[in-house]
Amino acid sequence: MQPIPPTLASVFQEYDFAKLNPQADAHTIIERTLQFGNRAELRWLFASYSEEQIRAWVRRFGEEVLPQPHHTFWRAVLEISK
Repeated sequence: MQPIPPTLASVFQEYDFAKLNPQADAHTIIERTLQFGNRAELRWLFASYSEEQIRAWVRRFGEEVLPQPHHTFWRAVLEISK
């Protein structure tokens, strides 16, 4: 798995960015990248995690964690019905 793009460091201000592990911290990394990531960072996310893993995260946590516009957008993009 490729390392987390350094451009995402600003969305993990309360974490030690150098110690984030893409596998162990997948929940947080998926959340922050879906919410704040730019196109390049989102390409990294979808190259690093399977679409099914991201879809499962959105199903389980999206409504509770993501702001409504982001949740609605990702449900549409990932073809997740309510």
